[in-house]
Amino acid sequence: MSIQNVRLEVMQFLEKKVDNFVEEFLIPVEKIWQPTDLLPDSSSENFLEEVKELREIAKDLPYDFWVTLVGDTITEEALPTYETWLMDVEGVTQKGEKGDNGWAKWLRQWTGEENRHGDVLNKYLYLSGRVNMREVEVTTQHLINDGFDPGTDRDPYKNFVFTSFQELATYVSHNRVAQMAKKFGDKKLFKMCNLIAGDEMRHHLAYSEFVKRIFEIDPSEMMMSFQYMMKKKITMPAHLIRESGESIGTAFEKFSESAQRLGVYTAMDYVDILKKLNEKWEIDKICNLTDEAEKARDYLMKLPERMTKISERLVVPAEGQLFKWVQPALVK
Repeated sequence: MSIQNVRLEVMQFLEKKVDNFVEEFLIPVEKIWQPTDLLPDSSSENFLEEVKELREIAKDLPYDFWVTLVGDTITEEALPTYETWLMDVEGVTQKGEKGDNGWAKWLRQWTGEENRHGDVLNKYLYLSGRVNMREVEVTTQHLINDGFDPGTDRDPYKNFVFTSFQELATYVSHNRVAQMAKKFGDKKLFKMCNLIAGDEMRHHLAYSEFVKRIFEIDPSEMMMSFQYMMKKKITMPAHLIRESGESIGTAFEKFSESAQRLGVYTAMDYVDILKKLNEKWEIDKICNLTDEAEKARDYLMKLPERMTKISERLVVPAEGQLFKWVQPALVK
């Protein structure tokens, strides 16, 4: 049987458990928070006063903070690209032979939860008055138009490695932004980012559970897929980000440098996530591997130490370039 057919069989086997995954890792629409729960109430007589208070607090947030927050928002708002990609993964179809495909059901409900993140952050940025919203919107549309390619093709094993890693990375970023917002006295932004981080952690736990189940069924191929993704390096969803009038991907490096200067997401965080995945999936204990998969495991076990040495040599510029999105934040 071909590798592709084996993967399809594994996906079809796990599809039977999707309802359990939805119940365990996602929250019903009527019970989960919505963006307007966290923002000034536009129907309230105190709306303008609440907005004024939000804008006053926002004045104290530093430049790199705004760059990182805007970058995070744009990344979240490019969600249509990620859903489109994942809907094309082997084993995922809009409709199955017996009706609704379980994986499509999962992805739609996951998308529904993720959609709230960009929504609430976008509204916060608009109300803050600290950024150029048109430039933010142009960048978001460019990122959606330019597409998204994490290097996984339609392979479900590789895609689940990517999502396991990326959801945890997003948790780290939003959680750090939340703690910094709290430090600066922005309670509304703290609550927003803290709740978003909680969603991202649940999603990470889900996708990493999918990988764990695959390791139990098809350990050698799953191990080699894990190695493949780490060898080529996990690309961030916003790696093609650009500002108006610029070429594809030109804004990503300086956005990443802002995040590193601020300590929101660093090269060492990348290494820590790899360590956590190695431990989560207990790759050191997996049995019955092929010779090739054994070599892949050895590579993955040694990789954190190698990457730590590289990370320690990285030098982040003390000052970054100016973004068109954030220029108003320079003016008090």
